[in-house]
Amino acid sequence: TVNCLDQHVEKSPDRVALIWERDEPGTAVHVTYRELLDLTCRLANTLKKYGIQKGDKVAIYMSVSPLSVAAMLACTRIGAVHTVVFAGFSAESLAGRIMDSECKAVITYNQGVRGGRIIELKTTVDEAVKNCPSIKHVFVAQRTDNKVQMGERDIPLEEEMAKAASVCTPESMDSEDMLFMLYTSGSTGKPKGIVHSQAGYLLYAALTHKYVFDYQQGDVFGCMADIGWITGHSYVVYGPLCNGATSVLFESTPVYPDPGRYWEVVQRLKINQFYGAPTAIRLLLNYGEEWVKKYDRSSLKTLGSVGEPINNEAWQWFYHVVGEGRCTLVDTWWQTETGGICIAPRPSEEKAEILPAMAMRPFFGIVPVLMDEKGKVIEGNDVSGALCIAQPWPGMARTIYGDHQRFLDAYFKVYPGYYFTGDGAYRTKKGYYQITGRMDDVINISGHRLGTAEIEDAMADHPEVPETAVIGYPHKIKGEGAFAFVVVKEQTTHVDRVKEELKTIVASKIAKYAVPDHILVVKRLPKTRSGKIMRRLLKKVVTEQSNNMGDVTTLDDPSVVNEILDAYQKYKEK
Repeated sequence: TVNCLDQHVEKSPDRVALIWERDEPGTAVHVTYRELLDLTCRLANTLKKYGIQKGDKVAIYMSVSPLSVAAMLACTRIGAVHTVVFAGFSAESLAGRIMDSECKAVITYNQGVRGGRIIELKTTVDEAVKNCPSIKHVFVAQRTDNKVQMGERDIPLEEEMAKAASVCTPESMDSEDMLFMLYTSGSTGKPKGIVHSQAGYLLYAALTHKYVFDYQQGDVFGCMADIGWITGHSYVVYGPLCNGATSVLFESTPVYPDPGRYWEVVQRLKINQFYGAPTAIRLLLNYGEEWVKKYDRSSLKTLGSVGEPINNEAWQWFYHVVGEGRCTLVDTWWQTETGGICIAPRPSEEKAEILPAMAMRPFFGIVPVLMDEKGKVIEGNDVSGALCIAQPWPGMARTIYGDHQRFLDAYFKVYPGYYFTGDGAYRTKKGYYQITGRMDDVINISGHRLGTAEIEDAMADHPEVPETAVIGYPHKIKGEGAFAFVVVKEQTTHVDRVKEELKTIVASKIAKYAVPDHILVVKRLPKTRSGKIMRRLLKKVVTEQSNNMGDVTTLDDPSVVNEILDAYQKYKEK
């Protein structure tokens, strides 16, 4: 926090640190570095008053706001570890993360506001902490004027902050101490708490922010991400603030009150760098150019894309329509685990070429390698393989909280001596990198990474559904969607009811975005003799490559393939 706040308050206390673009259009709130330090210290002193100490874990379940940023920084100020949970996650997801990280407190709002709708945050927290004995206090701030039920462990945050001192001496930390944890999905089992360190993470977030986006002092940096994701941590909070930037906090959605919202915000706040997700660009592309052209975008210098590979059509529209063909467009590849951007078209030589829909160039110190199936490094160009990184870098995650073995198994065991990203990539004839997508059972829905196993586990709770298999399929807007194949019990008569119940279960166990777009009931799933479900066959059915099923000899009963194809055809005709 000294790097993110105090150093700037000494030099230019009245510089704007945060511009909070609230859900209600046209109601931006400006917060200076001095004001943010004041908020942070008061919140930090409040946490201390209630027994939060260095090394304690604190969950933050809040919508994007200056107060949620202050909550992150207040934890950091006193050496506590924050774990921000995206405010769209269900009570069950929140409880799982609180229990895994052994949090002592939760900081939340009475309610959230997004796209003109009220989101019941406090109610969700109440539901979650019922089963979390480690939680001693719930700090509740007010985002709306509505009253919520306050219980014994609930503390009105603003009232306490008003009484707290505005000076809080920062805790001195070791460079490798834990800064925060953030949960991400893997291909197996429950979400894992990725741990980032104090010095390496901050340095990497700040450097990548400065050099990838060519951030200049005085620019207004507009990253549209929620603070619940790593993009929000690195490019809304830590990177920009460490660089003394003015960072936009976007609380709303791209289509509220209409599909011109992003561009109206660009015009009104005079945003210079705009960093968004391909899924939002694809959504807006469908509404046509007039919503973009209505607003003045002359302040824009750099456009950025994050969260998933951007397709060519979306790239062209973003570049030509939004950026008028004059802005640098950086397609950035990185992960929760990498802490910051690893491959992007900039920095590079002045005016170096940028190719559509390609991350292209590794950042300083990043050494990408492609591996073949035998675990050998693939030399030369015009080749594809598993994307690994050959040397450590400052922003890399240090462990999975409470399970270092899982950390080693997931990232370092697959290709010993290398960090395995889980993504495949293609190296072009000129030596540039293009990310081709996940190599495991992880899907990317609107930039949200999700293990298909998580959706399957949730659906398996339905008493009438003995078996499920979920795969990702190409989705026009979301990039990927989830397609579920389910087997229902023989005596089940109301299949449509079961489908609706399955959707409700997934929404309540994970989040709304995880709900499958399609649920197809089949008699049985394609299994090998050892009982393993062959998901690649299901993928071929859905992507309509049934004439190229590959080797089906290991199937217990190969006739299952035609059964599923028939069911799929009937489903499609409906």
